[in-house]
Amino acid sequence: MTSETLAKTPLHALHLELGARMVPFAGYDMPVQYPLGVMKEHLHTREAAGLFDVSHMGQIILRGPHAAQALERLVPVDIIDLPVGMQRYAMFTDDQGGILDDLMVANLGNDCLFLVVNAACKHQDLMHLQLQIASQCQIEPCFDRALLALQGPKAVDVLARLAPEVAKMTFMQFAPVRLLGVDCYVSRSGYTGEDGYEISVPAAHAEALARSLLAEPEVAAIGLGARDSLRLEAGLCLYGHDMSTSTTPIEASLLWAISKARRADGARAGGFPGAERIFAQQRDGVASKRVGLLPQERVPVREGAEIVDADGNVIGSVCSGGFGPTLGAPVAMGYVQSSHNALDTPVWAMVRGKRVAMKVAKTPFVPQRYYRG
Repeated sequence: MTSETLAKTPLHALHLELGARMVPFAGYDMPVQYPLGVMKEHLHTREAAGLFDVSHMGQIILRGPHAAQALERLVPVDIIDLPVGMQRYAMFTDDQGGILDDLMVANLGNDCLFLVVNAACKHQDLMHLQLQIASQCQIEPCFDRALLALQGPKAVDVLARLAPEVAKMTFMQFAPVRLLGVDCYVSRSGYTGEDGYEISVPAAHAEALARSLLAEPEVAAIGLGARDSLRLEAGLCLYGHDMSTSTTPIEASLLWAISKARRADGARAGGFPGAERIFAQQRDGVASKRVGLLPQERVPVREGAEIVDADGNVIGSVCSGGFGPTLGAPVAMGYVQSSHNALDTPVWAMVRGKRVAMKVAKTPFVPQRYYRG
């Protein structure tokens, strides 16, 4: 794709004005970094507040008295009992238990659900919803809305200046909030492991809101480069890299995201695509699983690197890797055979034909600091 054919978010002109280096991402022309640089952007988010443009993500509203029951048939998650004003992490699964996409689902009340799906999957997710549940609820794509993420320990101070009530929100709460006189949706959540907010705002008002937030002394504009290193330190999956249709939630170490009510012994067990395979894997185990990996040398280990055992046998591959600025060391995640995925197991990555020592590690690599009240 050329830069002319790439889609642009409502903040595109602002990114250029701020001196961003733009790259193609999920069909959009997106800022990978600003003049501050990835390392400083990452550390600024951990220490103060970073503003991310995530308007490339897909926003979809489901309406109707049967919307929750309908959506619950597509995800291994408790949607029916999701409280009004709360948001939950979910996954669309296929008939083999593979992950079609991961998403956030919020209950707006009044028989209304608000979904945020991944940019690269948003059109196929919309088609999936229309094909599977259009007869049971209204499906409204809101691709004309922008999405901003304000992340970091100072995010609450900044956003509370515009709307004091956001300070009382706790992790995963979701609420309609007026910001600069505009009706927005705000969730206390994010993709960095830090406290913070995601703000859905009508596209026409996105730039004014972004400029207002960037005018605050604690806030810096942050690009996709630091977004990736922040989420990697937090042990968070990136769809299409750390999980896909070829991995199940069990293989991806996402059992925690399967609601207890939907598990094999739950009140509403199964009823979602691939349930039988997922339950069998939970019971019997899997051949390989996603784990955290800490390289023992100062060599970044990138996605796609083979993982071998002491005898040089291939036992897995790296799905995400890079440098962790907060840790001051390389970090990675990968799929490793179950015989080698216990904590502290020594393994090696093949980097340019050389073995780099690693050990299996717990995620998150950096403690998550969500605000739970």
